[in-house]
Amino acid sequence: MKTIRQHWLLAFAVVLVAAAAVILSLQYLVFRDGKTLLFYLFMDIGFLPLEALIVGLVIERFIEVREKQEVAHKLNMVMGAFFSELGTPLISELLPGITSVSQIREQLHLKASWKKEDFSRASRFARAFKSDVDLGQIDLVELRSHLVSRRQFMLRLLENPNLMEHDRFTDLLWAVLHVQEELEARDSLQELHPPDEAHLEGDVLRAFDHLLAEWILYASHLKEDYPYLFSLVVRMHPFQDTRSAEVTS
Repeated sequence: MKTIRQHWLLAFAVVLVAAAAVILSLQYLVFRDGKTLLFYLFMDIGFLPLEALIVGLVIERFIEVREKQEVAHKLNMVMGAFFSELGTPLISELLPGITSVSQIREQLHLKASWKKEDFSRASRFARAFKSDVDLGQIDLVELRSHLVSRRQFMLRLLENPNLMEHDRFTDLLWAVLHVQEELEARDSLQELHPPDEAHLEGDVLRAFDHLLAEWILYASHLKEDYPYLFSLVVRMHPFQDTRSAEVTS
């Protein structure tokens, strides 16, 4: 394939040079003015470095923008896989233990009518959100089992090179993995000592804060690029009193 492309480029270059020679020859045959022909030829050659610079910068910028768009698209696919497989169910598991759950439901009750300003407002709320957590309201044994079953999935996501472009999502994965490791490392999750319980509460809150912030970005991406997926998220997201996949209106 590479040899064929090189042959094609060589043939294309030969054709261009031959075309230039024919055009210049015709100009000389018609006007019989070699001095003027050479004058304009050298003037055009003098501008070639500037033209090459300008064209090179434009092409480089175009390629850079295109590569960033492709990386962003691939990253959004990774985020979509995470929230479909683990992220959204995990939010549902942690939400009962969050003391400010009513405030979260009010600010993040995603609706089909949301616009960019609504997502911006929700994103600001999610990033500034502070709360406490009551581990007694969370089934830690079930949470541990769920996270352990998804450990390999999270590790595979971390191996994705596109995550280098999104530090916050990488931080989310590490925060969730850390909660899994902390829960798995304990023989019993019943009657935790107060200092140990406070430590676990901090780990859970860290993961939950990251989940909120990235979930808003995920929903915003679906709204813009995949409205049919966004419609299902609106009907099934955990920040509402009742959820149903059925379309009722």
